[in-house]
Amino acid sequence: MLVRLYKHAQLMEESESRVHMSVYLRTPADAIARGMLDCRETYRRWEAEHGRLMHTVSDRGRLAEQITALRTAVFGLVHRRAVFEYLRKGGITGARRRRVLALFYGCRDYTDAVLREHANYVRCSSSYLCTHHLGEHLVQDAAFNEPLQLYEQWYAEYFRAYCDTELAESEEEKQASEALDALRPLLKYRLAQARQAILAMPQSPDREWREVQIRQPNGDTQRMRSIFGAE
Repeated sequence: MLVRLYKHAQLMEESESRVHMSVYLRTPADAIARGMLDCRETYRRWEAEHGRLMHTVSDRGRLAEQITALRTAVFGLVHRRAVFEYLRKGGITGARRRRVLALFYGCRDYTDAVLREHANYVRCSSSYLCTHHLGEHLVQDAAFNEPLQLYEQWYAEYFRAYCDTELAESEEEKQASEALDALRPLLKYRLAQARQAILAMPQSPDREWREVQIRQPNGDTQRMRSIFGAE
């Protein structure tokens, strides 16, 4: 049976269509993409970057490889959005915001770092929106439901633990960071296991996916949804 591969033009057409749909939708992700449409230069840069990302999918010679590449693209976008997501969800402002950006941008001018990180977030979030749309509606890949959503949650927890540990100043923060620092290897291992399990998933699993399929509990482990409590 001949299996139809996804061409670059199709992936880009679907992606651009999804971005323009944001005009009519009211989700937070659509608000970001909608803002990008208002700036021609930003949109052109996104289009070029997203085009290169889609080439990592379309250039594969087998459908299974294209699906793996699409999942891998989401991992990368989750990682690239992490700094601004940490700032946004944590409500981090003032001196601490400066320290967060210095952690990743070094001695770069603060205003320049803010502008660069926000622009990066807008483009990556728009690509994230499009890539999820491709995975769910075009490819109909089951990994784009609970598995990748859970991976994103786990990566946010790992990234938060990393930043909170690195930025601890007060005695209270340092005491709290000791527990987080001890957990970081486990959180990193959990992410590695999750990536491996997600990349190995069939496009349409025989049975409904559950977190247990990423990390089977045993006598030494327990299910750990979040180390920061309910969000």
